[in-house]
Amino acid sequence: MGRTLFEIYHDAEFQTQHQKFRASGPGLDALLEAKAVGKGAIIVSGHFGQWEAIRAVLKMHGLESGAVYRPNKNRHYERRLRAGIEAAGRPILATGRVGTRALVRHLKDGGIISILLDEKYAEGVPLPFLGHNALTSLSAAQLALKYDLPLIPAYGTRLDDENAFRVEFESPIPHTDSITMTRAFNDSLSARIMANPDQWYWMLRRWDGQ
Repeated sequence: MGRTLFEIYHDAEFQTQHQKFRASGPGLDALLEAKAVGKGAIIVSGHFGQWEAIRAVLKMHGLESGAVYRPNKNRHYERRLRAGIEAAGRPILATGRVGTRALVRHLKDGGIISILLDEKYAEGVPLPFLGHNALTSLSAAQLALKYDLPLIPAYGTRLDDENAFRVEFESPIPHTDSITMTRAFNDSLSARIMANPDQWYWMLRRWDGQ
């Protein structure tokens, strides 16, 4: 937890340490292809490993991704956290109606946005996650379908020496319907967590009945 937050607080420096990042996966080519034709894209991930490593790799390839985040009530923590997130790419959009409108404009203008989808969403749909139903937002898949955008799972796994990251961009999730697509992401993230459970950074209630 301390290492993860320290890297985010100092994200401007973290983003420049290219030697730490080892990128791979077909999703990166899909992002570059989308950019080449002026098309937006949605990256989906979770609080796993160091998720800011994903946006660092994008910058290395001439791309920039904004992010969706939930503001924190602690104003001191919020100030440091937001400044760190903004250093990795803009726009930074708070959850809620205003943020959603700005998000749609950004995507329609050909922008990239990164969304962490492992938060409990009270208005979400119960979908399997790590073997148990969890209330999950369908918004990322709905936006991908509505605006014909690639929906790409990506992960920044911390390697054994803890000072390097394997950043993998999976193939875009096929366009079907929002529930099927979101289930596919939940399965993808679940597999990552099962392979490296110590890297899932989550201390809040995720499942009903907790």
